[in-house]
Amino acid sequence: MFAEEVKQHLTKDIIPFWQKLKDETYGGYYGYLGYDLELDKKAVKGCILNSRILWFFSNAYMLLGEEGMLASAKHAFNFLKEYCIDRENGGVYWSLTFEGKPCDTTKHTYNQAFAIYALSSYYDASGDKEALEIAEGLYNIIETKCKDEYGYLESFNIRFEPEDNDKLSENGVIAQKTMNTLLHVFEAYTELYRVTQKDCVAEQLKFMLDIVANKIYNQKIGRQEVFFDREWNSLIDLYSYGHDIETAWLVDRGLEILDDKEYTEKISIITKEITENIYNRAYVNHSLLNEAENGFQDTTRVWWVQAEAVVGFINGWQKTPEKAEYLKAAEDIWEYIKTFLVDKRNGSEWFWGADKDNNPLKKPIVEPWKCPYHNGRMCFEVIRRMKDAS
Repeated sequence: MFAEEVKQHLTKDIIPFWQKLKDETYGGYYGYLGYDLELDKKAVKGCILNSRILWFFSNAYMLLGEEGMLASAKHAFNFLKEYCIDRENGGVYWSLTFEGKPCDTTKHTYNQAFAIYALSSYYDASGDKEALEIAEGLYNIIETKCKDEYGYLESFNIRFEPEDNDKLSENGVIAQKTMNTLLHVFEAYTELYRVTQKDCVAEQLKFMLDIVANKIYNQKIGRQEVFFDREWNSLIDLYSYGHDIETAWLVDRGLEILDDKEYTEKISIITKEITENIYNRAYVNHSLLNEAENGFQDTTRVWWVQAEAVVGFINGWQKTPEKAEYLKAAEDIWEYIKTFLVDKRNGSEWFWGADKDNNPLKKPIVEPWKCPYHNGRMCFEVIRRMKDAS
């Protein structure tokens, strides 16, 4: 019942919603739909948004096998290939105008990673070798232009000269490195390794797993730190519940693809601890709290945090089947999502979030960060995992 409901929601609600946002005139997908459901066809088009849409439709096709999904993915691929990539300096821009001209020319490691993630999936879905060539080119850019001896630097100008990392920093700090960006480079390289099996990519996955174990995961308090200086010294007392539960399952996924016994044994202990701690500390009132800064709980229920919690708890249950409470939590959070986050209005999708009284936040339905990546991926994972479990 759970998986069937999720599949219905994916096929009847999420996929049609995003297909209707296809820009047939200028390419890609429209970049903004307000809370009032007014579509702004001239809004900025975030390259992260387009990469995530490419990833979404590629995986929808691989899961469902419907040609319309592949056509939607190809539409996103053509836009990424023609407009999102800087042909002179290399790399992916931060954003474009609605016509496809460079808008914000920041080159961010996070952005390069999501393009790799999407292009690797699209290559698997379509067999288009050009997509893989572009992905491998972006991998080489990250490894040669976005890295120091400690890990991955994040924010650069158009020529890959370092600049302040304001786009991935929050809570009053400017971080040179973030847990968030490292997680998504790891996620991207996991997908690239899955489709190429190249040893050089596997080595970078191990490099990042060591950083997670030795620098990011705070064993004393059982959580990941979030914002860091260049040498991975934590800058702030912040507990990001959504990122922790997302990390638990994405790292487990990476370990499966990497298939290295030593790393699996070492890192699985951490992912199990993260899952248990999130269940005990942040799973409150049928949903997941957002974060805690200096011990102060942010009770906002953010759309992506709930989606990642569903997958994370299913993953935790699959890894430790005796923890039946994890599966119950996943099903419980899905009920919360259906009740409070799925926007029942015609022509909408999910609300950005809900306040402590479960009223929807009046924030955009679509904007550069609000896309079908988290909730779409939740659907894919539930369908795949619960099918395997039945």
